[in-house]
Amino acid sequence: MGRLFCVMGKSASGKDSLFKRLAADPRLGLRTVVPYTTRPIRQGETDGVEYHFTDEDGFLALKAAGKIIEDRAYHTVHGLWRYFTADDGQMDFSRGNYIVIGTLEAYRQMLDFFGPQVMFPVYVEVEDGERLARALARERSQTAPKYAEMCRRFLADQEDFSEDKIRDCYITKRYANIELEQCFREIKNDILKEIEKR
Repeated sequence: MGRLFCVMGKSASGKDSLFKRLAADPRLGLRTVVPYTTRPIRQGETDGVEYHFTDEDGFLALKAAGKIIEDRAYHTVHGLWRYFTADDGQMDFSRGNYIVIGTLEAYRQMLDFFGPQVMFPVYVEVEDGERLARALARERSQTAPKYAEMCRRFLADQEDFSEDKIRDCYITKRYANIELEQCFREIKNDILKEIEKR
């Protein structure tokens, strides 16, 4: 049986960069899972690439069919936006291993849905002062920096990734992303060991 490797971490921890490198590594051969959202498609996005774009009725139909693996709802100024993963045939653990990027909450729900024999957590962390410095540098490089949103995300992460919640997800190993290449190699080696055990 294959595994589902879930990359998680607070904002500005480098999880997106690590996810992209792990997903593209031919030696790992991991398949990516395309999540769903009910938010409108943005310029430059393609349906089925970044997300499967649907609406509230589409979400409710999948939920009624018992196909929702995990979901998160956000009340925005534009209305309710959902982000979710569906059991829609993308994942077949008899055929291979998969990688997703998600929140701790998403991982908890996936753990409940698939069980610990399938899930493998890849929890990336960076010391808070360094993480804040990275977030600030990234925001400063934007055409229209959103410092208030950056601060909101930083503070929300303290609750969303609390030690109690990390323990509740049975995460025992953490990957310190002090230097990206070294962190990537450590995660890659652990994933290879896990794949070879199967």
